Amino acid sequence: MIDKNYAPQEIEQKWYAYWLENKLFASKPNPNKEAYTIVIPPPNVTGVLHMGHMLNNTIQDVLIRKARMEGKEACWVPGTDHASIATEAKVVAMLKEKGISKADITREEFLKYAFEWKDKYGGIILDQLKKLGASCDWDRTRFTMEPSLYQAVIDTFVRLYNKGLIYRGVRMVNWDPQGKTALSDEEVIYKDVQAKLHYINYPLIDGSGFVTIATTRPETIMADAAICVNPTDERYLHLQGKKVRIPLIDREIPIIADEYVTAEFGTGCLKVTPAHDLNDYELGLKHKLPVIDLLNDDGTLNEKAVLFVGVDRFEARKRIVKQLTEEGYLAKTEEYKSTVGTSERTGAVIEPKLSLQWFMKMEEMAKPALDNVMNDTIQLHPAKFKNTYRSWMENVRDWCISRQLWWGQQIPAFYLEDGTVIVAKDKKEALRIARDTYQLYALVEDDLTQDPDVLDTWFSSWLWPISVFDGIENPDNEEINYYYPTNDLVTGPDILFFWVARMIMAGYEWRDELPFKNVYLTGIVRDKQGRKMSKSLGNSPDPLELIERFGADGVRSGLLFSAPAGNDLLFDDKLCEQGRNFSNKIWNAFRLLRGLEVVPGTSLPEHVLATAWFESKLNQTIIDVQDHFSKFRISDALLSIYELVWDDFCGKYLEIIKPAYQSPIHADTLQAALGLFDSLMRLMHPYMPFITEEIWQVIDERKAGESICKAEFPVAGPVNAALVAQFDVVFEVVTKVREIRNSKQLSPKLALALCIKAENKAAYAPLEAIMIKLANLESITFVADAVADAQTFVVKADQFFVPLANDEDPAVVKAESEKELVYLLGFKKSVEAKLANEKFVANAKADLVERERQKLADAETKIQSLQELLARLG
Repeated sequence: MIDKNYAPQEIEQKWYAYWLENKLFASKPNPNKEAYTIVIPPPNVTGVLHMGHMLNNTIQDVLIRKARMEGKEACWVPGTDHASIATEAKVVAMLKEKGISKADITREEFLKYAFEWKDKYGGIILDQLKKLGASCDWDRTRFTMEPSLYQAVIDTFVRLYNKGLIYRGVRMVNWDPQGKTALSDEEVIYKDVQAKLHYINYPLIDGSGFVTIATTRPETIMADAAICVNPTDERYLHLQGKKVRIPLIDREIPIIADEYVTAEFGTGCLKVTPAHDLNDYELGLKHKLPVIDLLNDDGTLNEKAVLFVGVDRFEARKRIVKQLTEEGYLAKTEEYKSTVGTSERTGAVIEPKLSLQWFMKMEEMAKPALDNVMNDTIQLHPAKFKNTYRSWMENVRDWCISRQLWWGQQIPAFYLEDGTVIVAKDKKEALRIARDTYQLYALVEDDLTQDPDVLDTWFSSWLWPISVFDGIENPDNEEINYYYPTNDLVTGPDILFFWVARMIMAGYEWRDELPFKNVYLTGIVRDKQGRKMSKSLGNSPDPLELIERFGADGVRSGLLFSAPAGNDLLFDDKLCEQGRNFSNKIWNAFRLLRGLEVVPGTSLPEHVLATAWFESKLNQTIIDVQDHFSKFRISDALLSIYELVWDDFCGKYLEIIKPAYQSPIHADTLQAALGLFDSLMRLMHPYMPFITEEIWQVIDERKAGESICKAEFPVAGPVNAALVAQFDVVFEVVTKVREIRNSKQLSPKLALALCIKAENKAAYAPLEAIMIKLANLESITFVADAVADAQTFVVKADQFFVPLANDEDPAVVKAESEKELVYLLGFKKSVEAKLANEKFVANAKADLVERERQKLADAETKIQSLQELLARLG
């Protein structure tokens, strides 16, 4: 006897421990089986589970569990990313609490503290994923800073440098003044802010007046190199070639002309500050303007600023506005809606900054990555993202791969005293190259200085599908040859370029083949108001608390009830509540079957028929589910299963076979029902692993270590379409009778009579017992004519009558019938018009046209019935 109530927490803990104990998620190369591989998008080692992780990893688990049940060698590789900026910030904060400054310790000491922090706090998210039911091969857990993955990154840098694809140079980068490091584009979060637009007068040196520019950053005027106007702007034609003085410092700069300037924005005059704006930098290169960088790495003004040296940029802004006002240079100030970039990790406003960094050339590597997505060798789901991908890849820029941090893979570049750079996998190799290349035989390792910077975190994660199988260091090993390329990648569209495209590049660079066949792009989880979930808004629920309330199966299915690929999910607790209710429905259905008294004997004919009907429904659903999976419609597959279980199995099949109260069920009927339940559990298992395991283990006697995880995923058998159609009629008749009960406020216990006027009476014979039971009928009678004093309805051109006591006023019946007849005649006319439209019939789907024809036939039958009734009523 199973418990009355489903207790998910107890069951989930029990079965997850069982799965781990029996190594059911473990995988190893098996030449007799097809490999199915997923690599987890490695969450930051600093991370904790949020709703995006929940959605992403649930989808991955659904895919991997289904593949495992299909007999494939399913391998889901977990792991974490070292997250340079985020982790370094955490470690610096930890040291600060201990009274230790990063500036006062060595790099080696800092890394020791960092690894201690990682060992204590890192990887929490992986343990949290186990609560969700994630069936990763945990013995394969990788970390981007572990020795072999670290070395893979170093070897990749050396390889690409030697191919001429990596270089060092001064470029404009995103600079985080708080983290004191360059940032990649995806590490910059843009925020709308209310700024102030300051109008500043620049005096012409010839004394003939001034020009006015508008800027939100007056603290950068000391770095101005020119004033630029549009060459066709008639207001300023006479000023082109003249010079102005920068207010407060009186340095002369020219007025230049360029079509980049929009005459309509601000005053039509643009201050050009090449060191502090990317577009200004490009203008500066074009017009050979000087570059004056007035900011220190921490965001304070340096000596080149002349004014307010050592003052923070925002404080300097206030002081400069004040001084401009006092000296009469500030014309006016307006409120202005602006967008500023902020650091994803520190929150600081980023600065465009010229900086000496390491870069990787992207144009050559982007070509195979673009071509093989465009030709669908690698498929994006949904395909609408191909346009975005193409736009990015056709306009790719060189990648800034260096970061001014200590936590990460240190750049394998070594400098001689004169600045000569040698790139090698380690100092020993660099020394050998120096001696061989420059004949510096007296050189020792201490004469070499390694570049202090580390590589961008993405420079390790772009190797992930290869490096997790040691395919960089050992490119012909058994695992990389078996598991690579992987099958499906599940990730968000926000990192389609920053991670997905780069992994594709790495795949073609290192192995000359794709890294995965399909990319499933999830949407963003938003609240029911459509806002992106975030800590700052306080609108993101705690995933573990949701699991505690609704059970992991409830949360998993709840998330996927409304999560089509590429479309945002509007999350509401009610989705998880629906998932929990589904769990309870399944549990109660199984309790019902297990709680019945069983007697020997064969099934009743109607039970045999019902079982055959449900088998066809099950087989059709399996076909539909497989079709949905082939198109990565994961949510649609779940909804098909949900409808089959809730409506067809619980709402119809069980109602047919369920014996009367305290009556027994025949053994054959129960056995058939449990067999179907077994199939349902296997069909549902990828979505709801815990409850399906619990029930599957009880349905039949299982061997020790046996699990639904490895049970066969249901395979579709034949579908008896004619039988399904017959049952559709039965269920529609039952629904109509119940509607009559409700409208007439009749007790469900009151047995009603049903009269049928049908061409083919024999078609109903096998189904009479089912109709009688489900609709609570006392009898079914076949008639040749309409039945007086009866409620009528039509199903598939057959007429049905439910005789009731004639307590209605004939005049009222006549009036209602005439009203309904008018409506039906109009409806018939509209359907006939639609079917007479040749374009509709030619272009509409066949089943849609057939439905319209059926509507017409039903309307004609009902019209005839009403006309006969009105004739009798006079």
